[in-house]
Amino acid sequence: MAARLEHLNVTVSDPQKTAAWIERVFGWKIRWEGAGMQTGYTIHIGDDDTYVALFTYPETPEAKSSSYRTKGGLNHWAVVVDDLDAVEERVKAEGFTPVNHADYEPGRRFYFHDNDGIEIEVVQYD
Repeated sequence: MAARLEHLNVTVSDPQKTAAWIERVFGWKIRWEGAGMQTGYTIHIGDDDTYVALFTYPETPEAKSSSYRTKGGLNHWAVVVDDLDAVEERVKAEGFTPVNHADYEPGRRFYFHDNDGIEIEVVQYD
């Protein structure tokens, strides 16, 4: 069996607020939520096989520089969808701005930044 990604863990300012828009945009559900291992709070949101862990410390500092210029920084995460246009409308309804649209072999995509400045790619394969 090939390896597969189970989850990624990202620090956000408000896990509940982030989980709420993820539910509305991508249709994912909260799998678990509770206290972090040492401190803070975490929500796991996704489907039966994969999820995003949304973590926050009691006092989460702002990022100091662009993730693309920070060694070990999270540049973006991507979601594959069946209907790119419908998801783009939901992204806009949340107040986010889709950018960087492209048609490429084998699909189409766009990006947006959430309230914490995290870049998310949305892609539909043909």
